[in-house]
Amino acid sequence: MKWRKALWTLLAAAFLLVGWTFYYEPSSLEVHRFELTLPAWPNQLDGFEIALLSDLHVGSPYYGLDKLGEVVRRVNGTRPDLVLLAGDYVIDGVKGGHFVPPEDIASVLAKLEAPHGVFAVLGNHDWWLDGPRVRRAFEDAGIPVLDDEAVRLAEFWLVGLGDWWEAPPDLFQALAGVDDGAAVVAFTHNPDAFPKIPPRVLLTLAGHTHGGQVRFPFFGTPVVPSRYGDRYAHGHIVENGRHLFVTSGLGTSIVPARFRVPPEIAILRLSSETMESSKSTSR
Repeated sequence: MKWRKALWTLLAAAFLLVGWTFYYEPSSLEVHRFELTLPAWPNQLDGFEIALLSDLHVGSPYYGLDKLGEVVRRVNGTRPDLVLLAGDYVIDGVKGGHFVPPEDIASVLAKLEAPHGVFAVLGNHDWWLDGPRVRRAFEDAGIPVLDDEAVRLAEFWLVGLGDWWEAPPDLFQALAGVDDGAAVVAFTHNPDAFPKIPPRVLLTLAGHTHGGQVRFPFFGTPVVPSRYGDRYAHGHIVENGRHLFVTSGLGTSIVPARFRVPPEIAILRLSSETMESSKSTSR
């Protein structure tokens, strides 16, 4: 009798694990807030918040236009200062998914609101579909796509970089117009570009990895689409004084599974080291 009870317990655990991995977690949606302290970030922009969205893969299981609308409402509810869209809006062969035209995706994302604007870059899936078509869809919807381009916002520059795989960024071109000493924030799809980013860029933002989609206790993430393994899988990374943040994204790719890496809307609150030091001193 004991072995039967053990067998049923194992079967129940397996059923729950499969349900969690292939339904509950990939169909969930979480807002994650991160505090990033940066050197030389303008004191007057202390507390500036960026909503970072990546790897939407609209059309993947549990992620249609209705879910995208929910994402937009959740983002607007956080009242970010700036919204950045880091690529991979469409899908390419994900199991159980269906194709959603980029024009339909852009029309929903056009409802995003932020006082400093909404900007996008393209990811490898967007290029695999048709990069110019995706860019046109977004720009027709009023969302600028920055392809190795920089724009001045408030007291800093925002630089959008091409996808590392399909449209390798031209850093010289991207930074050519940044001709003063203002802070620089860059965003791109693939974090593999980070080692090439010059030190003048205070913060680089990216997606692409999905956080590995699956993270096992003790063993970590077995598959990360990066030449650096899990070095840039997810979160805030600091190397040689340079800062990178990678979001785990929203949709799924190839296999519609997530385990301990839920879909996230990443809200990044930026503060300066000098302001943090001042706060610590005053306590």
